[in-house]
Amino acid sequence: MITITNTQECFVQLWRKLERTRCLLGGQCRRFCIRNVLKSWMGPEATDNLIWDVCREATLSLDENNPLCGWDELPPPSLHPLRHREWLRALVALRLGIGMRKVDLHALDRAYTVAFPHSTPINKSKKVKK
Repeated sequence: MITITNTQECFVQLWRKLERTRCLLGGQCRRFCIRNVLKSWMGPEATDNLIWDVCREATLSLDENNPLCGWDELPPPSLHPLRHREWLRALVALRLGIGMRKVDLHALDRAYTVAFPHSTPINKSKKVKK
């Protein structure tokens, strides 16, 4: 497992590892979802509670009657990065024990540009000047 920090270098590693995991899971005919990604990255540390907390923080696929979330198929990160951005942000916040607002979004967005240089950059948190 990668040591998770709140830096751009760590975020670049996470984005690249995410793409490698997508290719690996596709080669194994397994679903590319949050649950399988976390289980392949973290092994036995990826409990149902951790996966549920990541989904809850990222506000992804929650069903209060079903505690086993995270099975929804994810699109490739190079084509639809915003969903991946939110759950990577939630994972970093939970692993470091910080709030979602403390995660450096500018570094996370710049890391996406480094990891996927031919994709459109993420600039969701960009401030609009009047």
